[in-house]
Amino acid sequence: MNISTSQRQRVPRRLKAAKEARVVLIAARFHDAIAHGLVRGATETLRRGGISQTRIRVLWVPGAFELPVVASRVARMAFPPHAIIALGALIQGETPQYDVIAHAVAHGLTTVAVDTGIPVTFGVIVASTMTQAKARADGSLSHRGAEAAAAALSLMQLFNALPRSR
Repeated sequence: MNISTSQRQRVPRRLKAAKEARVVLIAARFHDAIAHGLVRGATETLRRGGISQTRIRVLWVPGAFELPVVASRVARMAFPPHAIIALGALIQGETPQYDVIAHAVAHGLTTVAVDTGIPVTFGVIVASTMTQAKARADGSLSHRGAEAAAAALSLMQLFNALPRSR
């Protein structure tokens, strides 16, 4: 994996309580090679942000459509994580199914975040071609996994600074 210097700079400073933070990565197995690259990039970014490997859990689901329901279940566990990172790839085919699933996944993950107050970041690549998807998963163009992890770190830091809600 090749994460550029500009992508590394987006990682926020270490959280004060990073050693206690728990993060769950939910990764869609469909387009497996891309998903593994996203998980690697997200994990590397979280580690650089101060999250211990033992505090990062990876859950695998069949495809992107299953990301929201698993995120919802994880967010409602007795001891929910401090952030959830959804990872996967949706690549345009010959039918409009790609658009329907992309909208459903984005809406579902947004709903989980808003309803639970737990940061859920979107590391799902939505691309027209496999070449575009690979370029966004291997760091050659960008790295959606690393970007989603950096967003999760930023949100955890922000939530840590905000007063607790009732």
